[in-house]
Amino acid sequence: MKYIIVGLGNFGASLAEKLTKMGNEVIGVDMNMSKVEAIKDKITHAVNLDSTDITAVSSLPLSDTDIVIVGIGEDKGSNIMATALMKQLRVKRLISRAVSPLQEMVLEAMGVDEIIHPEEETAERWAKKLNLHGVVDSFEVNRDYSIIETEIPAEFDGRTLEEIGLKRKYDIIVLTTIKITREKNEIGTNRDVSNVQGVASAKTVLHKHDIMVLYGHNKNLKKLLKDQEKY
Repeated sequence: MKYIIVGLGNFGASLAEKLTKMGNEVIGVDMNMSKVEAIKDKITHAVNLDSTDITAVSSLPLSDTDIVIVGIGEDKGSNIMATALMKQLRVKRLISRAVSPLQEMVLEAMGVDEIIHPEEETAERWAKKLNLHGVVDSFEVNRDYSIIETEIPAEFDGRTLEEIGLKRKYDIIVLTTIKITREKNEIGTNRDVSNVQGVASAKTVLHKHDIMVLYGHNKNLKKLLKDQEKY
């Protein structure tokens, strides 16, 4: 996959390096030349430009980039302006960083659905989440086993866990399901709210667009996610 990461501070640079090591094409962007120089040999490309300048940003290969991540942290104004430009230029998938509740509300009001909280979430976790198609979130139990969240495909809608047989087919355990509802935040903007449905059982009925939390060997999880792409 192809990524553009705007902001090469500690989080952005770490994420860029990890995604590159996973075999992805990564373009890192920062207006601080020293940060660009520090990472240029560790990722695919490193570019020195002002991410709040629409002319400069338009020179980036946005149309064939899968995911743009605005990771600017220290300058909230630049973060919001850069995010707004990416929205204006209609990138395929946009993820932005928030370091305060107010900034998060502003990003939500702009229509940014995926927000990074680096103080709570590591670059390692986001790299794995972004590198696996269909993963909403993930947590590595050890080198071989993980817990992941993935959206329930339409193919599973209305069926029980017993009927779809993930344990039988993939040796994967469904720990729980999460229902996603839309609620308004303090400034009246809609946001997704997660409601955990309790410990899953064989009789648990799945609903498309909800989330299922899975535990299993990484190779089995990857096989399931690959098969889900066909649905």
